Amino acid sequence: MGVRGLKRKRSRKRWIIGIAVGLVVLVVGGAGVVYLKLNANISTFDSSGLSKNRPQAAKADANGNKPVNVLLIGSDTRSGENGKLGGSASGAIGRSDTTILLHVYPDHKHAVGISIPRDSLVDIPPCLLPDGKWSADQPSAMFNSAFSMGDTAKGNPACTQNTIEKLTGLRVDHTMVVDFAGFAAMTSAVDGVEVCVPNNLYQGDMNPNLGHKGKLVLPAGMQNLSGQKALDYVRVRHGVGDNSDVGRMMRQQAFLSALIAKIKGQGMNPTTLLPLADAATKSLTVDPGLGSAAKLISFGMSLKNVDLKNIQFVTAPWKYAGSRIDLVHPDVDDLFAELRADRTLDGINASAKVEPKPTPTPVVDGTGVAVNVFNGTTTDGLGAKAADKIKADHFTVNGTSTARSQDHATTRIEYGSAHEADARNLAKLFPGAQLVPLNVTGINLVVGEDYVKSATATPKALPKSVTQQARTADANPCSKLSYG
Repeated sequence: MGVRGLKRKRSRKRWIIGIAVGLVVLVVGGAGVVYLKLNANISTFDSSGLSKNRPQAAKADANGNKPVNVLLIGSDTRSGENGKLGGSASGAIGRSDTTILLHVYPDHKHAVGISIPRDSLVDIPPCLLPDGKWSADQPSAMFNSAFSMGDTAKGNPACTQNTIEKLTGLRVDHTMVVDFAGFAAMTSAVDGVEVCVPNNLYQGDMNPNLGHKGKLVLPAGMQNLSGQKALDYVRVRHGVGDNSDVGRMMRQQAFLSALIAKIKGQGMNPTTLLPLADAATKSLTVDPGLGSAAKLISFGMSLKNVDLKNIQFVTAPWKYAGSRIDLVHPDVDDLFAELRADRTLDGINASAKVEPKPTPTPVVDGTGVAVNVFNGTTTDGLGAKAADKIKADHFTVNGTSTARSQDHATTRIEYGSAHEADARNLAKLFPGAQLVPLNVTGINLVVGEDYVKSATATPKALPKSVTQQARTADANPCSKLSYG
């Protein structure tokens, strides 16, 4: 059973199928002979359900480079052949049990996959239902309920995409959904995947309702797993660590890393990739932008230069909230801000742009100088960022608030006659700021739009809660396999 209230009325198991199949498709570059065969396999979902209020699409630089965000979803529908693999008792309604947002950086040499806990409490925006109506906003709803909006076997991938875009501020370029049957066939097509089983796993771990330990299913240690055995590994939650879904996501990330290594190790050639791609796409549903073999393969070719050591996986920062999970702010916001700025988890600029050398920060000592900080823009939190900046140089911040006018293009430093020297000292931290003498007591800092770019361009080290739990695709296969 789960801990800290994560026990569920019935065992609804999560797994990695969508992520694994999605990344298989991403590496099908060069296999032109499979075009016609794959075209017959691919299904697309209706894009009319995508939000009308989406983040802006990234613009390509002068060399045509831009980031690509791919939403990878594993559906646990038991319809058709899936019931034989996952059990038909839970019905045919499609639910998302694994979701990863894959961010491919503009340099096409780095990528990061962000796992979103299925029990996370998030805001689900309006979504299109099968009857043609749009749902109402759902604040603080369970994340995986977005995919179930409309109660259909194929799920609602557009609703999950809308939710991810609202959560991250990133525009999702492509979405892929796959089911049990596709995952099982795919792992068999690559002749199995080498993974590390952290401890012996029994029938009772696979099915807690069994009531007894049962036979050994997966022995501890390195194993080559395919088909049903691979499904068992990536779906099992009980019997490892604290029995939580968070620990299971860590094993799913390890499995995905091993799968990528296996595919790269076999070589990128039609003989290897034809059976793999055929198995994957038979159970794959994608957005119309990837609705042909040519589009899928072209996209895969663009990712062939991403090395294993530069592919990272991490879970969005979280904490328990009773029987659910809360995403931790501001940690999760900082994580997605780094992705929007195309910086890797360890702060590397992967935008494919050559950044100018930073201007040396002037030495300023604000000891004993009090400043009132005002946000003169519509950008939330900008005043607080400026306050933190000047506190680092020992200025005293009397308080932060919103300026009377929020249309300041340029930062202003207002000061009384007795504080001109202190105001000029403060201005060293805000190049281009206007110095404005006024009949006031003390100093007012009114940050303008010119500070927005400066504040967001400065790399911010991500907290250890993010960086320490990240794994690369070439990491030790027996590391970071459980939580608790």
